[in-house]
Amino acid sequence: MGRGKLRIYLGAAPGVGKTYAMLSEAHRRIERGTDCVVAFVEHHERPRTEVMLHGLEQVRRKRLTYRGSTFTEMDVDAVLARRPQVALVDELAHTNIPGSRNAKRWQDVEELLAAGIDVISTVNIQHLESLGDVVESITGVRQQETVPDEVVRRADQIELVDMSPEALRRRMAHGNIYQPDKVDAALSNYFRPGNLTALRELALLWVADRVDEYLKQYRSDHRVSRIWGSRERIVVGLTGGPEGRTLIRRAARLAEKGAGGEVLAVYIARSDGLTSASPKELAVQRTLVEDLGGTFHHVVGDDIPAALLDFARGVNATQIVLGSSRRRSWQYVFGPGVGVTVARDSGPDLDVHIVTHEEAAKGRGLPVARGARLGRSRILWGWFTGVAGPALLTLLLTHIDADLGLANDMLLFLTLTVAAALLGGLYPALASAAVGSLLLNWYFTPPLHRISIADPKNLLALVIFVLVALAVASVVDLAARRTHQAARLRAESEILSFLAGNVLRGETGLEELLERVRETFGMDSAALLERESDVDPWTPAGQVGLGRAPERPEDADVDVPVGDHMALALTGRVLPAEDRRVLAAFAAQAAVVLDRRRLQEEADQAKELAEGNRIRTALLAAVSHDLRTPLAGIKAAVSSLRSDDVAWSSEDEAELLAGIEEGADRLDHLVGNLLDMSRLQTGTVTPLIREIDLDEVVPMALGGVPDGSAELDIPETLPMVAVDPGLLERSVANLVENAVKYSPDDRRVLVAASAIADRVEVRVVDRGPGVPDDAKERIFAPFQRYGDAPRGAGVGLGLAVARGFAEAMGGTLNAEDTPGGGLTMVLTVRAAGSRAELVQEGGVPVEHPVEAERQTT
Repeated sequence: MGRGKLRIYLGAAPGVGKTYAMLSEAHRRIERGTDCVVAFVEHHERPRTEVMLHGLEQVRRKRLTYRGSTFTEMDVDAVLARRPQVALVDELAHTNIPGSRNAKRWQDVEELLAAGIDVISTVNIQHLESLGDVVESITGVRQQETVPDEVVRRADQIELVDMSPEALRRRMAHGNIYQPDKVDAALSNYFRPGNLTALRELALLWVADRVDEYLKQYRSDHRVSRIWGSRERIVVGLTGGPEGRTLIRRAARLAEKGAGGEVLAVYIARSDGLTSASPKELAVQRTLVEDLGGTFHHVVGDDIPAALLDFARGVNATQIVLGSSRRRSWQYVFGPGVGVTVARDSGPDLDVHIVTHEEAAKGRGLPVARGARLGRSRILWGWFTGVAGPALLTLLLTHIDADLGLANDMLLFLTLTVAAALLGGLYPALASAAVGSLLLNWYFTPPLHRISIADPKNLLALVIFVLVALAVASVVDLAARRTHQAARLRAESEILSFLAGNVLRGETGLEELLERVRETFGMDSAALLERESDVDPWTPAGQVGLGRAPERPEDADVDVPVGDHMALALTGRVLPAEDRRVLAAFAAQAAVVLDRRRLQEEADQAKELAEGNRIRTALLAAVSHDLRTPLAGIKAAVSSLRSDDVAWSSEDEAELLAGIEEGADRLDHLVGNLLDMSRLQTGTVTPLIREIDLDEVVPMALGGVPDGSAELDIPETLPMVAVDPGLLERSVANLVENAVKYSPDDRRVLVAASAIADRVEVRVVDRGPGVPDDAKERIFAPFQRYGDAPRGAGVGLGLAVARGFAEAMGGTLNAEDTPGGGLTMVLTVRAAGSRAELVQEGGVPVEHPVEAERQTT
């Protein structure tokens, strides 16, 4: 029995029509004669979705009791017993009621697939586990219901259900998704245009990546080596020269001409030592390509054309952009160049663009030496010139009739020796001098074809030839070495200058610096290790790279000590000794960056302490009057009551006692807020989160306001919330007291609650003067009182304490304008973690149909 096939309708956002599309597909399959049943689909009282269920066989659901209520879930056993060809399972990212066969619905689907049943399901992009942090940063909502990405990736078909944000909001406003009483809150929160646009982009990018994966897998399975131009991928080959910026911009323009074009800039460095490019220029080009929406890649390879082509074919590129060679005409003697080689070997499926630029044919400049060695190709040419050159010259001179004389013959052979020195260094020149002297003796010095020399003058001439050849070879080789050393020192100074400038300006973090070390020296990984003392183990202060970073300096291929208890460790290969000078500078700068980071952390702590001192200073200034005012009233009333020379009536005594009580209440409220603010500032607020109903907490928060000044609207169908009851009560109490203070006497403050997604909102609505937009954040700052509030109205801590407690519980508190005038405080808290009382549709909780029916009946 084979495994069933999974088809998923992936929604860009809730309400785009995933369930409708799934049911439409079911009707099409039934018309074709396929045995298709509904294993679990919720229509959520949407008329059009409910109509689509007509004519479809629905497998009975399993009824479960939880916390005194009855709910229904998919009955996996019933579906397996029915054994249809296709089963419809809605809402793949769903947590089953405790007591179900599996904890998650996607696990139920896995059982159906394992039994050979094809499954059609739905899921929204925000429920993919890998996107949880991204979705939270966009919407402010942490999705509790998630499905592993691998479950969705394994689907045989993924179909994106998309809709523009404007069309979705219109559908929402028409009441096609939620009930009318929830539309306004949904449109102003989760379904904002920005949220929907970002979610839509996430869905499109995720599906595009999956398409790329499928294409790569297909090409791999079918061993397709040719490039398929399914989408324009343009690889830019960089040398680190100034022309790279021109190439990147040109590639970006090419990418813009095709839909979904992508730019990949690649710099290929040789594996033996320092790179020959300017790190500063490469950093500029990296920033440029990333600003243009591309990516930067660093590849190590000795054969640059082959490495470039391998990279391009590996990413399924369609075009390569290279710059015209900077070499001068005479330098083509050493080879055709990278551009010509890449164009020749690219094949018919990979276009190569050679872009002209201002640096073309101006010379590449002197390469940075890797030690004092020359390149392998130059050494081979040097040996060929030094050994084969004299033989070819001898063949030429012996087959022409011209008698040039021994002196001219020696000069010709000396020219070859100098050329060998220029190309290959000292040893090819010595070989050329030896071979040349033997050939001169055998073919051109009487007696011919014999080793002996008859004329002493010719012997002297040969000796002088050998000496001159050795001297010239030594001088040329020494000059070449000095030139390479100068070029190397220039590159080192440029690297160190750029490094020091970045570090001094604070533009480079520790990880960025280690990444630069790794790229500069072509290593696999780099780590900065430290320990407290000689007996303590090494711990990484920072590490980067592909491979596993060394745990001890002794385990690394290269290690550079920095002081007694710190070392820079690199893995990949052993570096020559001359590279260690620059590496030591990198290590020292890494230690400086680490020290600066720690100093910054200490400075941040000092800033927090300074902020605390500022709060305390403001506290003393603020309470100097506001605390003394109720105390003065209490003191005056008590003194009056204790006076023996005045006979107070019972009404007067009651009034004085009421004044004492009111002053004590005000004083208790002020002190409570001060203590709460102090706890928030010192970070000693530790919420005790537990599940509780709002109607057990919110009514208690109204005890501090006059009767009839506030109206409560807390639906019984709201889910439980995960909060600290004491902190929530204190937050709501401060909000209500503040609203009553500014609301007209004839208008009551409304305290209402509603459920949005996996959150519950408590709205405190007043009809007061309101607050301008530019002051909506300032009113939450400590010791802030908006407008001309009287001095006796408080110290301006109520809203600051309310927001602090809300954030301590993982919630939020924001201010909005009340339609028609006034201010609305929106306190958002998380729904209970079990979420058993809710059924999710597309990430937005709605009341469970069974529970709603129970409440109605």
